[in-house]
Parts: sequence; structure tokens; C-alpha cells
Amino acid sequence: MFGDIKGPVMPDPRAFPVTGVIPPQLAEGRIREAWPSVAAVPMLAKIGRALTGTIVLAPLAWLLMSGFYFGKLLPFFMRRYTLTNRRLMIRKGWSGKVGDEVALADIDDVRLEQDANSEFFRAGTLGIVSGSSTVMTLYGVPEADSFRIAILNARNAWVPGKAKTLPFIAASAVK
Repeated sequence: MFGDIKGPVMPDPRAFPVTGVIPPQLAEGRIREAWPSVAAVPMLAKIGRALTGTIVLAPLAWLLMSGFYFGKLLPFFMRRYTLTNRRLMIRKGWSGKVGDEVALADIDDVRLEQDANSEFFRAGTLGIVSGSSTVMTLYGVPEADSFRIAILNARNAWVPGKAKTLPFIAASAVK
């Protein structure tokens, strides 16, 4: 099959977009994707958390929260947060249409906001800061601290000049 080719055969890198290996100039590679948890709706999360604490009303809490949990798979309500080697996006619908986005080069910091529901649902809200203002807010991000670190590490790795602003944060450094 390869008998007529001389020398080592290198595959076309566009055919194998491996995150962390493919440069953003060549193609956009997905680094991480997160679907919002029930914590994205604070009032529902508060009621669900309170009812789950009781033995008798816990099934009611599961029923209430399952509406949102499974509702996120419906085309009109579907939403996910996608981090690539070029940008951070909020994608909507089955097709993944980009609703909002911010380039990695524009990200100065990522703020983690936690509330009373954060520990119970293991989720938080991330505020994407550019300049002195919050340009994007990601509600109910599961494992928000590790997603925050992934955003900052992607920015540091792929944006020239940004790597000196913050040190690399190892994923194992998170509790």
C-alpha cells in the first residue's frame, strides 16, 4: 500500500484534530465542553436542595429537578459551554449554533462565583472578564473550578503574550 512512497509518511494534521496538538492557525479543536447543571436556575436548585434534605419529599425534588435536567436536551432549551483552542462559546440547540462567544485573546480573567447551591450541585457561575467588565457569564457550570482552570490554561497556551500574566495551573491542584 505504501510501497511506492519514500521516506516517513506524516498524516495530514487536519485529519486528526487532537486538542493540545493542533495549533489554532490550522484548525479549531475542542478542549472541553460542559452542560449547565440544575444550579443554573437558582430558585429551582434551592427548592430541590431543601426538599432533598427530607426523606418524604425527596422524590418530589427529583421530579421537579428532572424537568430541567432532561429539558436541557430539548432543542429549544439545549445549551452547552464549549472551550476550543480559539474561543469560549455558548452553543444552543441540536445544531450547536453559537449564541455568544469570546476569543481567548480577549479573556483577562475568569471569576468563580459560588452560592449556597454550589457545593450541593458541585457547580458554580463563571464570569469571563475582559478589560474591567464581565463580557460573558456561564451559569451552573459543573466542576466550575476545573473549567475555570481549563479556560485560563488554554488562554495561556494559545495566546501569545498572555502566558506571562498567570502561571500554569495543574488540574491536580484543584480539590
